[in-house]
Amino acid sequence: MSEEEKKTAAEGAEIEIETPEETNEAPAQDPVTEETAEPKEEAAAEETAAEETEAETEPDEAGEEAGENKKEFDLFGRKKKFEKELAKKDAEIASVNDQYKRLLAEFDNYRKRTEKEKSGMYAMGAKDVIEKILPVIDNFERGFSLVTEEDKEDAFVTGMEKIYKQFGTVLTDLGVTPIEAVGKPFDPNLHNAVMHVEDENLGENTVAEEFQKGYLYKDQVVRYSMVKVAN
Repeated sequence: MSEEEKKTAAEGAEIEIETPEETNEAPAQDPVTEETAEPKEEAAAEETAAEETEAETEPDEAGEEAGENKKEFDLFGRKKKFEKELAKKDAEIASVNDQYKRLLAEFDNYRKRTEKEKSGMYAMGAKDVIEKILPVIDNFERGFSLVTEEDKEDAFVTGMEKIYKQFGTVLTDLGVTPIEAVGKPFDPNLHNAVMHVEDENLGENTVAEEFQKGYLYKDQVVRYSMVKVAN
C-alpha cells in the first residue's frame, strides 16, 4: 500500500471515530435542581389535597341529597298509605250508613205494616162484635114502635129507653154511626134496595122508606141499610 492510500485510510478511520454511534438510549435531560423540584412537589401536594377534599365533599353532598330524597319518598309513601286507608274507612262508613238507612226503612215499613194489620184485626174484631149487638138494637127499636102514648110514661118503658140510649152512646164512642137513608139519594155503597115504588112527591132514585137501619164503623159499612127506592 502506498503512503497516500494509508493516509486516506487513516483519515477515514478518524472520521468514523468522530461520528457518534446511533444508540437506543434517550438523550440526557437537563439536571433538575433542588430549587426547581420543590415548587413542583408543593403544587402536586396541593393538587392532591384539593382532590381529596373534593372527593370527601362530593360524597357528603350526595349522601345528604340521597337522605332528603329517601325522606321525601318515605313521606310520600306514608301519605299514599294513609290516603288508601282513609278511602277504605270512608267506603266502610258509607256501607254501614247505607245498611243503617236500609234497616231503618225496613223497620219503618214493618212498623207501618204491623200497625195496619193490628188496626185491620181490631176493626175486624170490632165489626164482628158490633154485628152481634145490632140485632139487639133492632129489637129495642121494634119494641118502642109498639109502645103507645099511654105506655110511654110507664117505668118499665122508661127504663128500656134509658138502656137503649146507653147502647147508642157506647156505639157512638166506638165509632159506630147510623147510615142516613130516608129522603137521601140511593147509594149502592150504603143502601140495599129491596123494593121500588112510583112516588111523584119524591125525586128519581130517592130512598122512600127504610126497613132496616144500616151502620158504619169508622167509614166502613158494618151493615147496609135495607130500603125502598122511589121511581
